[in-house]
Amino acid sequence: MGNKKKIATDSGIEIKQLYIAADTTGLSSELPGDFPYTRGVQPDMYRGKLWTMRQYAGFSTAEESNKRYHYLLSQGVNGLSVAFDLPTQIGYDSDHSLADGEVGKVGVAIDSLEDMEILFQGINLEEVSSSMTINASGFILLAFYVALAKKNGADLKKITGTIQNDILKEYAARGTYIYPPKASMRIITDIFEWCAKEVPKWNTISISGYHIREAGSTAVQEIAFTLSNGKAYVKAALEKGLDINIFGKRLSFFFNAHNNLFEEVAKFRAARRMWATIMKDLGATDPKAMMLRFHTQTGGSTLTAQQPQNNISRVTIQTIAAVLGGTQSLHTNGYDEALSLPTEEAARIALRTQQIVAFESGVTDTVDPLAGSYFVEALTNEVEAAAQQLIEKIDAMGGSVAAIEEGFMQNEIAKSAYEYQRNIESSEKIIVGVNKFQVNEKNTTPVFKIDESIQKIQTDKLKALRARRDNTKAAACLKTINEKAVSGENLMPAVVEAVENYCTLGEIADELRKVFGEYK
Repeated sequence: MGNKKKIATDSGIEIKQLYIAADTTGLSSELPGDFPYTRGVQPDMYRGKLWTMRQYAGFSTAEESNKRYHYLLSQGVNGLSVAFDLPTQIGYDSDHSLADGEVGKVGVAIDSLEDMEILFQGINLEEVSSSMTINASGFILLAFYVALAKKNGADLKKITGTIQNDILKEYAARGTYIYPPKASMRIITDIFEWCAKEVPKWNTISISGYHIREAGSTAVQEIAFTLSNGKAYVKAALEKGLDINIFGKRLSFFFNAHNNLFEEVAKFRAARRMWATIMKDLGATDPKAMMLRFHTQTGGSTLTAQQPQNNISRVTIQTIAAVLGGTQSLHTNGYDEALSLPTEEAARIALRTQQIVAFESGVTDTVDPLAGSYFVEALTNEVEAAAQQLIEKIDAMGGSVAAIEEGFMQNEIAKSAYEYQRNIESSEKIIVGVNKFQVNEKNTTPVFKIDESIQKIQTDKLKALRARRDNTKAAACLKTINEKAVSGENLMPAVVEAVENYCTLGEIADELRKVFGEYK
């Protein structure tokens, strides 16, 4: 017999020494493109169309970020992914006292439509799909984007992209929220309703497991909590009287890819199967409304500051996991991201990693190449069963909102994070270059620095904007937003009109703070 020591995945699923046909009970003759989509949402997957290769970028000012976008597009990126700074994420203008020292740091500062015009200068919004990592203030950024598209004469029926807009995971794992859960859910369903009519190809939410995983969850918790949150959004939309077959098609997901290759592939396959069943049970009949479509980002928390070049290998494994798992869109992290925002060189290597997997590895030649592997099929079933158990627990509490309010998700994630860290410290789990195979090293990796002068630049721009715009019109627009918030009417038309009249992000967010209050 082999080693007697138990071996398990990071989710605690025990792995047997050998898998045989009997381990894959219930292995059906499922086909890709057919319910429940375990094998993928397209019958031909990457033979028909490769995943969208995105690079996440956004830093300092709109001018600087625009240069990086043009560079990435010239290198073969076909989807942009925008990172916003913290003040933008929590609804403060760059000249607000709480924005001090944070302007342009972890992403680009966007205060007004003027900044958005600069951010996308020279980029055809009908041709490029834009993903925006924004939640609490997602509705305002969407309004900026739509106003810009209208100004440029783009056809709103043709523009594509995604706003993350997933507020539940902010309460559970990330912390950039503004309003209390009820008001936040209302804004989200307003977006669903408005986009179905105005920008039908826009993905109105990217239900995000990524940050749940970054906060320390296991792969099983990542899909259980994410699908549970997804269910809460669907139920909120149904209560509003929206059609599941219409808004269901525009829901997208966002997952993490870590290093345990087979568990990650099993996770993606199980998530698709589970979501299809969830949507069917909630009344969806359109196949497209039952398909789980997702973007993947390689695992930020798996990157090490020690021997950073090793991260290139980690990102490669994670890229292969995402592609074998059937992702629709992918962002690969730069090897230097444990140290700073990625330099141009690191961003290029990250993109090249996707291109090498796509064009040189052969993994795209056939659909779901790991299907029928005794191990992968058994693991897909086990991941599904373990995630299902967690979802049932959350359902029994009254769903995600209740589970978050009771602190259930937060505690589960914290326990997993603690356990994982303990295993690294006891060398139960080996992290190459961190707790084994270390070297004495001086950090020679070039670090990307953000200039402190950004705040002054943004503040001056705001001052000039407020002096130049029609302030009577701006005040009237804000008043309308306030009235709509109180009356319960859809907020989006008023927000779009406000940004077209150069109301700022902070002014709009503040107007709603007056009505909804803040979540503490």
